[in-house]
Amino acid sequence: MYDIQHYYEAKSVEDAIRLRVEHPEAVIISGGSDILISIRSGDLAGCSLISIHGLDTLRGVSLDPDDTLRIGALTSFSHLMKDPLILEHIPVLAEAAGKVGGPQIRNIGTVGGNVCNGVTSADTASTLLAFDAEAELQGQKGKRRVPLTAFYKGPRRVDIEKDEIMTALLISSKAYKDYAGCYIKYAKRAAMDIATSGCSVNVKLTPGKDAIEYARVAFGVSGPVPIRISSAEEAVQGKPLTEETIELFAEHVRAGINPRTSWRASRDFRIQIQLEMARRCLRRSIERAGGEIVG
Repeated sequence: MYDIQHYYEAKSVEDAIRLRVEHPEAVIISGGSDILISIRSGDLAGCSLISIHGLDTLRGVSLDPDDTLRIGALTSFSHLMKDPLILEHIPVLAEAAGKVGGPQIRNIGTVGGNVCNGVTSADTASTLLAFDAEAELQGQKGKRRVPLTAFYKGPRRVDIEKDEIMTALLISSKAYKDYAGCYIKYAKRAAMDIATSGCSVNVKLTPGKDAIEYARVAFGVSGPVPIRISSAEEAVQGKPLTEETIELFAEHVRAGINPRTSWRASRDFRIQIQLEMARRCLRRSIERAGGEIVG
């Protein structure tokens, strides 16, 4: 049984905002794959819920007039895995979505919930970070946009005001056009397991496909929140496609990560696998972008 005090069902985004204002203690729920577990474990026992599950306007993927990819906050992982726009422009996000739990979880879990949960192990978070995604939030004062790099405030703490809900995740065309990426999840089991670590890299090569024009890298479970390693990104900008460049990338990744020891893995083990994940992700991203590593 689930210990729930009150359950409110929003009929529209505006209704959800009204309910948030009237019941500031209530927790937003859509798919429930995280919230219901927390209620059953006792962490959220006795809470009130505001369901936004019925807000179909917040589902699906579309292109804004400026070619910004708009991913509705209630879009399921199963939808992301097969959406034509995601497969065309950011196939690595479909790959990351496919790493979440099992089929049942992917069918009910939402990308907005995965991000708003604020956990460092969220499978889609590192890829969204690596593509400079922004959260679109709507409240009483209207809409605002927050880069995901600023959205995470700490473990399970995100930048959402008491009257707001997340309506979408936005990725500009500048952030995805001509980029190719790779996501690797490390876990003890192939499915139905929380990530011991996750790494997402994407690159844009120079026109001649012989050097890195831009690179981005983000990690899950490498700190209290999903993080970008900007020093590694800057270190390889303009560098040739060589093994030396890949090792330079890994060196800067090492300086930027700070994983912890837990029952899942020790800090030293996480550092070892995260460095190897960074190397492999960069290699695969280069290959997918049409480059060839030499030396």
